[in-house]
Amino acid sequence: MGLLNFIIKRLLLMLLVLFGVLCIVFVIANIIPADPIGALLGGNAPPEVVDQYRHKLGLDKPLAQRFVDYVAGVLRWDLGVSLRTNNPVTEDIKKFFPATLELAIVATLISVSLGIWLGTASAVNRNKGIDHFARIFSILGVSMPVFWTGLLLLLVFYYKLEWLPGPGRLDIFIFPPKTVTGLILIDSIIEGNWTAFWNGLQHLIMPAFVLGYGATASIARITRASMLDCLKQDYVRTAKAKGLSKRLVIRRHALRNALIPTVTIIGLTFGSLLEGAVLTETVFSWPGLGRYITNGYLVLDYPAVMGGTLYIALIYSIANLIVDILYAFLDPRMRV
Repeated sequence: MGLLNFIIKRLLLMLLVLFGVLCIVFVIANIIPADPIGALLGGNAPPEVVDQYRHKLGLDKPLAQRFVDYVAGVLRWDLGVSLRTNNPVTEDIKKFFPATLELAIVATLISVSLGIWLGTASAVNRNKGIDHFARIFSILGVSMPVFWTGLLLLLVFYYKLEWLPGPGRLDIFIFPPKTVTGLILIDSIIEGNWTAFWNGLQHLIMPAFVLGYGATASIARITRASMLDCLKQDYVRTAKAKGLSKRLVIRRHALRNALIPTVTIIGLTFGSLLEGAVLTETVFSWPGLGRYITNGYLVLDYPAVMGGTLYIALIYSIANLIVDILYAFLDPRMRV
């Protein structure tokens, strides 16, 4: 199978997955025994007003007709109107997604750099102190809940030690930069607002670490296992026999081959961090898409919840597709 055919096949599978997510999200939103109109207007609203809003939102139509209308709207990139903000969901996504994207990018950088370093050091120093530390670190990373880690870091580094700022993207007395990309760090660099840049970077440290902690543990464990396997290979022994330094053998020969399975995890990690930002954004009051979805769920704002979920599923699928293409490009056997 050629690379082009492989990409086409993966694209079709991605569309199938997205349609499945759309169906599941729509069914769940419509079978939950809760009335979004009642939550919006309150229990004392006149029946005629309730019926008027129900007709306006199309909730008086049969379920099958609502599904067809929703699919048609999604194809036009019309995800409906948020009941809470009264704005088109697509506009709300454009407003809130940059904060989530910035958080996920920094969390990915932390998890990848720290995870690869820990995994490599753990494999090279097997059964030594750094190896035991990496194991404990990884176990805690995959076992501790995100909300618990976030609250613990806030208690220690914000409340007790006062080393890092609290929730939010910027302190209240810091003027945000002019919005260009929606990313505080990038916009601050463009504007030359270094005060906002450093303050935004400090606000990013805790939520990004909490979000990427679990991914760091996974990357470290996979890198360690792959490095241990590569260090046993003949080409590594040959490189050592040639008189190359240990650092050069590890970096140029063992690590480059050990990172092949890690590439897949890194790509999927970015997608999973986007969808896993809900709890992190809630704990740190981060004005991102995850918190937008959570607030929508609390007030039964189904268009916001459904639209935000579909958007995250789209980003995750695209990240997965890119990883598959890169992997097929690096290893032609994956195209079969």
